[in-house]
Amino acid sequence: MKKLIIITLLFATSTVFAQKINLERIEPPNWWVDMKNKTVQLLVYGENISLTDVSVVSDKVKLQKIHKVENPNYLFLDVEVLPDAKAGSFDIVFSKGLTIIKHKYELKEKTDRSRGFSSADLIYLLMPDRFANGNPSNDNPQGILEKTNRNNPDGIHGGDIQGVINHLDYIKNLGITALWLNPTLENNNSAYSYHGYAITNFYKTDLRSGTNEDYKRLSDELHKREMKLIMDMIFNHCSSNHWWMKDLPMKDWANTNPDYRSNFRGSTIADIHASKDDQKRMTQGWFDSRMPDLNQHNPYLATYLIQNSIWWIEYADLDGIRMDTQPYPFKNFMSAWAKQIHDEYPDFTLLGETWLQKPAFTAYFSGNSPISGNYNSYLNSITDFPLYYATRDAFNQNDGWTDGLSSIYYILAQDFLYENANNNVIFLDNHDLNRYFTSVGEDVNKLKMGLAFLLTSRGIPMLYYGTEILTTGHEHKGHGHIRTDFPGGWKDDKINAFTKEGHTKEQNEIFNYIKTIADWRKTNKAVTEGKLLHFVPENNVYVYFRHTDNEAVMVLLNNHNSQKRIVDCKRFNEILKDYSKGKNILTDEIIDISKTITINKKSALIIELEK
Repeated sequence: MKKLIIITLLFATSTVFAQKINLERIEPPNWWVDMKNKTVQLLVYGENISLTDVSVVSDKVKLQKIHKVENPNYLFLDVEVLPDAKAGSFDIVFSKGLTIIKHKYELKEKTDRSRGFSSADLIYLLMPDRFANGNPSNDNPQGILEKTNRNNPDGIHGGDIQGVINHLDYIKNLGITALWLNPTLENNNSAYSYHGYAITNFYKTDLRSGTNEDYKRLSDELHKREMKLIMDMIFNHCSSNHWWMKDLPMKDWANTNPDYRSNFRGSTIADIHASKDDQKRMTQGWFDSRMPDLNQHNPYLATYLIQNSIWWIEYADLDGIRMDTQPYPFKNFMSAWAKQIHDEYPDFTLLGETWLQKPAFTAYFSGNSPISGNYNSYLNSITDFPLYYATRDAFNQNDGWTDGLSSIYYILAQDFLYENANNNVIFLDNHDLNRYFTSVGEDVNKLKMGLAFLLTSRGIPMLYYGTEILTTGHEHKGHGHIRTDFPGGWKDDKINAFTKEGHTKEQNEIFNYIKTIADWRKTNKAVTEGKLLHFVPENNVYVYFRHTDNEAVMVLLNNHNSQKRIVDCKRFNEILKDYSKGKNILTDEIIDISKTITINKKSALIIELEK
């Protein structure tokens, strides 16, 4: 918050004293010149602030309009940044009688660089509170309600942004190119505040995670390493302890009935037969008893949220945004949000969390969807939960017409529902799901099959922290069990899994397995840019190719529990005819592709084809 200059003359009348006036906050806290949209709307909050006269004396901006709303403690100011404005500051003056309040507002230079992430990237998702404690001095800052307690699986453990920065070289060494952190914004709640999805201030980093400056420094350190930063945002809800919930600007700013709960049925948004009541419960019901549902139909709130995204893109120099609970807010607002972000940053990547079970429902929320009628989300990417469910089950099942490997085949066979399924983010697990190693019965061979598929299939692969060291966890035991501390992230940890010496033999095997494929895929355009050509699974084997006009990769998955398979290559002649041999990318072994290929039980084979 900028310093306020408050001048109260001693000869103030009794009326002025009776109507106390102060200024507590202005959001966004600053803005930028040279934005395509020249107008920024400032939320102004303070006791009786609407009773003041507002003026701006500046050659940089023009005060277009002053909006007064139901609550006299709020003003909304439309400020036009003039086309030739230079970076600098100006005063916003609030006056009432003999009381004058001056607020210095800053305009900064806009950054100019390419942004976004794509299928050429490998995303690493981590939960900051559970990754590493780089700055123990911020574990229990003054004014924060919930204190650190590592013995509580659902409590604050002390991981922070500095801990992430300290281990960026470890992450990069794994082959990661983009980092997605669960939210680090302030979650000042009395309990269960570590996860980050119950925000109490949209413009402030949680003090237990660090500061806004720390978050910006993380971005800078990633970019130094040619890595990218994806910020997690939530527009559907906030915390019941958010500062504005104690003094709402307008009655319709949020849906204030905590007993009106969401039905969590995202399908109702696309369902042409859905009742209005079901759709209303989906979009207006509370996500959780501690998370009020926000009303994005309120134009002031809508503008506030959109500007918040733009502010963080500029302030933290972001490469992408992952939007939590994409189907839950009003879909037309989410569309307007995405469109305005792209108007300002055409190459920016917006990823929507679409936790839906069927491809058609998921595809409905993808940008330029061929099935969503007149609706366009303008999203670049969505989370591919249907493919997640298939990969979760496929390697545990016996192969059948629709089971086992066929479950993966049938999900991919529905890619016609998307404009470009190669933009879907694909994953084996995440912070809300059973750990993948647990899902496959702690079977290393099944894990390798899942990882090989993840890193060679179409889409943007995402890896959840700890997968590389065989972390386990059941979601039904509580989310704290799937969001465990990374060993070595705390000074008193007995094991340091950030080092090779801190790994078991199996952990090193999986770490190196991921690293080898991840490093290889960085330079293989067939995998990062190519098309997918697949063949119906037969005899427990699924074969698919990633290919461009000049490169191709052949992937074989043998799902049989006890028998190797000999695969006749004639079946794949439509693509193999252009290549003479192949190389196993994990062993560098040259493989004859002219006749047959032998693949061991419960294994994956990745072959880079050569002409």
